[in-house]
Amino acid sequence: MQKLMKARVHITLKNGVLDPQGKAIENALGGLGFDGISEVRQGKYIEIVLENVSPAAAQASVESMCEKLLANTVIENYEIDLEA
Repeated sequence: MQKLMKARVHITLKNGVLDPQGKAIENALGGLGFDGISEVRQGKYIEIVLENVSPAAAQASVESMCEKLLANTVIENYEIDLEA
């Protein structure tokens, strides 16, 4: 039986990094009448299904994916959630 693991990766800009898309969303929400909105930040969400790996191997593999491709670690943070 094949063991599947799902990884959910949330990527966000680091604090202090300008977020023009977040600012545009903030302005648009204000224009639509939503009051009290501030400091909107946008990010990326990625789901990955890994086959036949242990939780530790899945964590290590997805961390490597983030470091090498999925996140620009100079300006972005990432968080990984695993589900068996």
